[in-house]
Amino acid sequence: MTDLAPHLVVRTDTPQGPCAQLRGRWGAAELGTEAQWKAVAGQLRSHPASPTLAWDLRELQWLDHVGAQLLWNHWQHAWPAQLACTEAQRTMLERVAHFTCAAPPTEPWRLGEQADHLGVLVLHGLDHARHVLEMVGQLVLDLGRLARKPRRGPWRDVSGHLYRMGATALPITALVGFLIGVVLAYLMSLQLRQFGAESFIVNILGISLIRELGPMLAAILVAGRSGSAITAQIGVMRVTEELDAMRVMGIPHSFRLVLPRTLALALAMPLISVWTTLAALAGGMLAADLTMDISPAYFVQALPAAVKVGNLGLAMAKSVVFGAFIALIGCHWGLRVKPNTQSLGEGTTASVVTSITMVIIVDALFAIAFKNIGI
Repeated sequence: MTDLAPHLVVRTDTPQGPCAQLRGRWGAAELGTEAQWKAVAGQLRSHPASPTLAWDLRELQWLDHVGAQLLWNHWQHAWPAQLACTEAQRTMLERVAHFTCAAPPTEPWRLGEQADHLGVLVLHGLDHARHVLEMVGQLVLDLGRLARKPRRGPWRDVSGHLYRMGATALPITALVGFLIGVVLAYLMSLQLRQFGAESFIVNILGISLIRELGPMLAAILVAGRSGSAITAQIGVMRVTEELDAMRVMGIPHSFRLVLPRTLALALAMPLISVWTTLAALAGGMLAADLTMDISPAYFVQALPAAVKVGNLGLAMAKSVVFGAFIALIGCHWGLRVKPNTQSLGEGTTASVVTSITMVIIVDALFAIAFKNIGI
């Protein structure tokens, strides 16, 4: 061990009893390496601070804030009973002791506080549910108003949203659907080939894609794509005070913002669902032809017999519900955005998460309620 290396020597021949003498350079440069730090920390742990152990720092060649902090932590943030050091060393130690923040005590677990926190979460959830219920009720009233005076409806807004939410979503939904179909057919072919049941891939792909995966996959993609866009659009209107301007001019938010988006997405979702399902079936058909030599002609011929028409009707009905709920959730979070950018980002994130969760829950409810239809 060199004279410059930081180390600790305990002497027992001193008049005051055992004395820990620090030698070498206790600085950031010497304690910066992991090996040296572990060596010094091990020496300190072997000699814990106690009232009978004296400390002598006068033979140190260098002491900076790193070495002083290491010593202060080892002393458990208390001055030792016997300490010999120079004035500069004491000043360094006092400075470290002054700026060292003690860790706050761990708060004990209290049932009352946890119950209060749970109650706040429940109240927030009820507030969101109340706002969504009000939106649904107002939407029903707006639909009645639109049925009485269809010429005064926001049809241009509906047409624009149909294009932005429906037509522009076709490429990404077709790509994802095609790849999902390829993956499903390839994985199922590995299992069906073991039992000589290759022809049943038509039944498995048809039921899974047309009834469940196609609509749900399209809804999840639209929730992440269009649901976030709806929240961001209305949230920016809140930040730029356009919503306040509409209220001042007497333009209802529900009729001009919520109704067009809900109608457009409820109309577009069934079409997007069918488009995604067709792309997934095409991918499955291609993979089945390559892996199991099942020709596309046989696939198309066997598909109507394997999948009843009721499955397609159920998928379309689910898609309408998916689209309406995605639009309502996006509008709900957009209208609750506060006039700052942080709230806009949080609202957009919450909108996507809520929409995807809603899609999965509603799909499960449809699966349970209509389990005997279309089979």
